Amino acid sequence: MESEAATAERRSARSSRPRAGKRAPQRESGRASGRESKRASRIANAEDAARRAAASLSGLIDHPAEGSSEVSRGEEGNWRVCVDVVELRRIPDTMSLMATYEVDLGQDGDLLGYRRLRRYHRGTADA
Repeated sequence: MESEAATAERRSARSSRPRAGKRAPQRESGRASGRESKRASRIANAEDAARRAAASLSGLIDHPAEGSSEVSRGEEGNWRVCVDVVELRRIPDTMSLMATYEVDLGQDGDLLGYRRLRRYHRGTADA
């Protein structure tokens, strides 16, 4: 009769084997990971620029991005995106403090610079 430890070890070895039709996980090599390779690729369109700007800015300032209010492409192929973020959540939500940041991206999606343009309470209209 097989011991419990031997049975558990056999099950563990069986579950770690790749199944038919599935690939075993690839080990890290000298190549860039999926996230890094996406960063190195050129920005495809305005939607891609807006997503990358929001992700880059959120990581830097540690505030969640709510969306983009403007996207434009410069003469040299760089992108400028206005990203709206929540700087301070409040209850009710209309009292949350928002900010609009201008984010400049290179053709390959690298963050070139950013600056805060304005702060406002959610729900207030521009004058």
